[in-house]
Amino acid sequence: MASEATAAARLKRPRAPSLPSPFGHRRPPAILLAGGVLVGAAVVLPAAYLLIVVAGDLGPALDTALDSDTFWVMARTLALAAAVTGASIAIALPIGWLTVRTDLPGRRLWATLCTLPLVIPTYVGAYLFVAALGPNGMLADALGVGELPSIYGFFGAWLVLTLFTYPLVLLPVRSTLRRIDPQLEDAARAMGRGPLATFRTVVLPQLWPALAVGGLLVALFVMSDFGAVSIMRFDSFVREIYLSYKSAFDRTATAGLGAVLVLLMFALLWINSRVRNAHAVHRLGPGTARPPAAYALGRWRWPALGFCTALVLIALVLPVAVLIYWSTKGLATGDSSLELVAALAGNSLITGIGAAIAGALAALVVAVLASRYPSVATRTIERLGHAGYALPGIVVALALVFFATRVAVPAYQTLALLIFALTVHYLPLGIGPINASLAQVSPRVEEAARGLGRSPLEVFRTITAPLVRGGILAGAALVFLHAIKELPATLILAPIGFETLATEIWNQTSIGFYEASAIPSLVLLAIAAPPLYLFSERGTVSS
Repeated sequence: MASEATAAARLKRPRAPSLPSPFGHRRPPAILLAGGVLVGAAVVLPAAYLLIVVAGDLGPALDTALDSDTFWVMARTLALAAAVTGASIAIALPIGWLTVRTDLPGRRLWATLCTLPLVIPTYVGAYLFVAALGPNGMLADALGVGELPSIYGFFGAWLVLTLFTYPLVLLPVRSTLRRIDPQLEDAARAMGRGPLATFRTVVLPQLWPALAVGGLLVALFVMSDFGAVSIMRFDSFVREIYLSYKSAFDRTATAGLGAVLVLLMFALLWINSRVRNAHAVHRLGPGTARPPAAYALGRWRWPALGFCTALVLIALVLPVAVLIYWSTKGLATGDSSLELVAALAGNSLITGIGAAIAGALAALVVAVLASRYPSVATRTIERLGHAGYALPGIVVALALVFFATRVAVPAYQTLALLIFALTVHYLPLGIGPINASLAQVSPRVEEAARGLGRSPLEVFRTITAPLVRGGILAGAALVFLHAIKELPATLILAPIGFETLATEIWNQTSIGFYEASAIPSLVLLAIAAPPLYLFSERGTVSS
């Protein structure tokens, strides 16, 4: 009887609640999960190891981080980032509106032309503006004056970075404007509101997420830029880190500066996330499928055309014209070797294609995990994948130098380490387009194929991959576009004797040999233009 009572008590005893699985209801295949874990670990490695180095010798690192000079460099960098972000939004918002929602003549052509400055690396744009508008530049010679006002410093860095980064805001703004439900604007106009009031109360609130995303990209880019600020002789955080790395034997202080910059970047991400959440706008219904009606510009048509023309002339025509001038001059004087440029282009293609392939594969793993197997674990992997872009290229390179020289010596100054750094840094650019493509593929199609007995790998190979091919190509194109332009990471991590177009341009412009850098710059632009076109045709700008 006692045993029966004990058994009955056990049956009545409430069962302890089981912990929820970190993988949700559907556990991803082991090989896919292992790939996601490896990608997450690869992204975490640079920042984690940098913090380990700093923690191991905290005194000098703290002295550098808390120094008053560090504070002023940080303040100058933040001021530049804020100024460039504000100016980029001020340019991109009207251009996006004019090329999407008005009857601007040739608006598709203007949209393409206004996006093309993104192809020009900021360090190329900086030296071209110095050559054209500097104190002793081409404009001074044409005017016959001895010297023009200096373009160096904050103003020059602000001008160059604004002209070549505003497309980062323009792309998400145009994408959002195409998706806004026109019924909301129709309702506002029916209530008697004019075009300006309709834009301010209906359209602008829906643009806040796109403006926040684009502004964040610009701010992160400015804070991690090295080439343009160096040519413009502006003391930014990244420039100080590079000078400290090159001049100091004990690089613990350099690691301290890098750690401060990483914390600054993640603080910026947190602030941006709060702003986006505070201004989030959600559609309650499916909306209408018809495209929005184009606003008639009327008497504002010519001012709008003048604005677009002036922007394209300054940000695109002027740099390309100066490049062509210096290229012809370099060929005439023999300062440019086509054989050398071909070899440099080959090295750039090797690094760019390597990073594009690795980045697309890693991004595909992360995107499939997050979209098809949503859970706490896969969302964590996705967040880690996006964190790479918050790490400046110089910080990733610096951390990998510490790691390779202390833990993985055979990897130091190898091409594989450089491609690894580029992949980690630009991985988020590959995740976005693939995520957008996967969102357009119904999971029911894949479930039906699995119900017919096909394995997950067969389903992906025969159904999912062909449907998201455009997103994969767009993501790879974006990684390639940025990898071939990357300067500080390439300068620090490239094998000895391995020069690319980017490093050759930097080496020549840093000593004032504009003729020798013009042909490599033109070739770099020619290589970078097709990926941008591929992204604009196949990719979707996703917040």
